[in-house]
Amino acid sequence: MHPLVDRLRGTLLPAVVTPMDRRGVVDYDALAAYADRIAAGPIGGVAVWAHTGRGLHLSAGDRDRVLTTWRLATAKPIVAGVGVPRSVSAPTLAAASDATVAMAVRAAELGADAVMVYPLAALREEPDGHDRTVQLHQRVAAESGLPLVGFYLHAEAGGYPYPPALIRDLLALPAMLGVKTATLDSAIGCQEAIWAGRGTGKLSITGEDRMYGPSFMWGADTALVGIAAAQAELSARVLRAWTARDHAAFVEASDRLDRFAAATFYAPIEGYVQRMLWAAVWEGLVPEAAAHDPYGPALPPSERDRVIACLEDLRTTAAH
Repeated sequence: MHPLVDRLRGTLLPAVVTPMDRRGVVDYDALAAYADRIAAGPIGGVAVWAHTGRGLHLSAGDRDRVLTTWRLATAKPIVAGVGVPRSVSAPTLAAASDATVAMAVRAAELGADAVMVYPLAALREEPDGHDRTVQLHQRVAAESGLPLVGFYLHAEAGGYPYPPALIRDLLALPAMLGVKTATLDSAIGCQEAIWAGRGTGKLSITGEDRMYGPSFMWGADTALVGIAAAQAELSARVLRAWTARDHAAFVEASDRLDRFAAATFYAPIEGYVQRMLWAAVWEGLVPEAAAHDPYGPALPPSERDRVIACLEDLRTTAAH
């Protein structure tokens, strides 16, 4: 078993945001300050280049600087999301695989400790998609030299809902640390994905922002979530309480996190990145000028009001 399995089990890895302006220009001063704050928090590592950080939208140069900034900020494990950059237009499956491997190799060169492999959604439609998905993970591991996190991503986000048999085959790979589930709102899909990993000794990683507490009750033991980009302490508190079997504290913390999730993760789901950035501004993690998501949908001011009202309510109730 890879030593990172024991190191990461029971810890939180925020899928961090990338501070940028309205044009998509990354604010590296803001990023460095944000990285220092998050790295000093109750985390076991960080996930960069993930959906929350718009990793596939960033230029290659920006991806390099983002990972380098985080590497300077923390000695904790860095997991880099690797897939097909948006700059690669209409790729064939072969080109998509090559692009994923190239991102993983670059992540290794920049000091990442592991990679999270974005699913190739097109493989869902291929008769041998199961085998080719396993082969992609084998190739990423062989060419990057890094351990892997598999990524069950809901179809609405362009993902591949891995069936239990595929999850078991992925977890059988020596390089695999575990599989992250991000099913959005499919309790059955989340349960089956987590249960597929039982008995393997690998990590069961929740990415379920709207089913965070329940996913631990179903068997998740580690968290890699976008909601922690602005609420790392609260996200960690839920996990700590569950691990300690402090059920009263778990219920209280889970309820608070659920309320924040309800104010940030709803249709259009792609808007959650902007909502998380608004929360990060309110928390003093990111300056207003660097709190823009040019790759998501335009959102009305009322949605920001909803995020802020929730945060203010959470702060008020925490004081009593």
